[in-house]
Amino acid sequence: MDLIPAPSAVRLDPHRTLPLGPETTLAGGPGTEAAERWLRAVLGAATGLALAPADDPRIELRLDPGLAPEQYRITIDPERALLAAGGPGGLHWAAETLRQLLGPEAFRRAPLRRTGWALPLGEIADAPRFGWRGMLIDTARHFLPKPDLLRYVDLLAAHKLNVLHLHLTDDQGWRFEVRRYPRLTEAGSWRTHSMVGFRDGQRWDDKPHGGFYTQDDLRELVAYAADRGITVVPEIDLPGHNQAAIAAYPELGNTDVVDTAALGVWTGWGVSSHVLNPSDATLAFFEGVLEELLEVFPSEFVHIGGDECPKDEWRASPAVQARIKELGLRDEDELQSWMIRHFDRWLADRGRRLMGWDEILEGGLAPGAAVSSWRGFAGGIAAARAGHQVVMCPEQHVYLDHRQGAGPEEPIPVGYVRTLEDVYRFEPVPAELDERSARQVIGTQATLFTEFAENPREMDFRAFPRLAALAEVAWSALPADPAARDWPGFERRTAAHLARLDALGVEYRPLTGPRPWQQWPGVVGRPLDGPPPRR
Repeated sequence: MDLIPAPSAVRLDPHRTLPLGPETTLAGGPGTEAAERWLRAVLGAATGLALAPADDPRIELRLDPGLAPEQYRITIDPERALLAAGGPGGLHWAAETLRQLLGPEAFRRAPLRRTGWALPLGEIADAPRFGWRGMLIDTARHFLPKPDLLRYVDLLAAHKLNVLHLHLTDDQGWRFEVRRYPRLTEAGSWRTHSMVGFRDGQRWDDKPHGGFYTQDDLRELVAYAADRGITVVPEIDLPGHNQAAIAAYPELGNTDVVDTAALGVWTGWGVSSHVLNPSDATLAFFEGVLEELLEVFPSEFVHIGGDECPKDEWRASPAVQARIKELGLRDEDELQSWMIRHFDRWLADRGRRLMGWDEILEGGLAPGAAVSSWRGFAGGIAAARAGHQVVMCPEQHVYLDHRQGAGPEEPIPVGYVRTLEDVYRFEPVPAELDERSARQVIGTQATLFTEFAENPREMDFRAFPRLAALAEVAWSALPADPAARDWPGFERRTAAHLARLDALGVEYRPLTGPRPWQQWPGVVGRPLDGPPPRR
């Protein structure tokens, strides 16, 4: 049936079916409400069937305490279809699989036909390989309006991805409403213009860009995602990547070496040299930010960045040098680690866990902190061996803003070339980890920074269909040896899966290359033979 991601076990007979028609009913029991509501809504819209509740339904949803929370089982016989799972999340994954069994037309919002709907008889037993199967969406470089963000939640769920890592702040924009600090969004969420293309090209548009999410917007997002089995993990960057915050509140910067009152939200790409000062007042400011963040996001993990913090201002600042001496630290690198450990303890005291990019390892972490390994595998390997949980997301393999082909027609062809096959052959658990350390790799995620994806159409092009490959890597029991994986089989299933993406309105990159209107007419100021820095 060309299912993506591939289930653990499938036994279906397409020649024997359970027909669905006007008399078809749908119902569940305690704990199944979210999946039942979703399935009735999407299948009702696509098929035109009412799918009314009943005591003896044709489609039944049930929680089974004998299954793990995300494990599910689908049994279809001539009388009914039974979807059973160990928890609400697993039941949603069962419902997503059921929709795939009905064909691409089941992914539309209105019926193209009202008859002929049927499910193949048989069984599917399925469970994920990893508990963390995610995607980072960068809303700071280019703001993604709420309807489009909710659409991406649906796309993640359709691929059984269960974490949305939401990058909310950076030098180029602040997207999270903080009620006690209103200028973060009044001033920090808008920039006067934006860089176009590569930094070396030194070109800008003439359009103001910005936007932010209210706290109620984000509560809505969290609830919407939870109904679909997805956890939203917020990221607030510290102590670098903060020019937008400094533009709103200049006292957060290093005022003894920079006229921070003259700074605006950064209009370029890359990493700004303007970083937070390490004063008690700045720490208290961001504790206030995080207090409001915790009220909105119930996730176990809170991501604080912790990467790419230029130290030039700290080296030049008498106030920072006095702070280093006061704290008994050796240098500016230790100062950054001290700031990370401060928020590590602060979050732990409130029952949350810190997550950060792999640079946070450099100063030591509390036992509960986790690492996003982005600069390759080395940081993740070191973290796992030290007993920290790890999400493997090396830029060389799963950064979807990087180009998908070597040709000049790729839109703003940045970064490493990573094809659909490359992503499918990505293995998140390094072979050099022993069994104990390998268990610390809790999953993987794709990453989509948006310097070069200023709207949902461009995001779609970069994300799909490679995100489908990442979803299979994260979910399915693939051979650990990438060379042993069935690439021709996945390529065939992907070709069928594109019809589902068409029905969903996803403007993916075709397997044969960019469509004419997706092509880049020329490369400005940068050769194609090397990756730029991540940011």
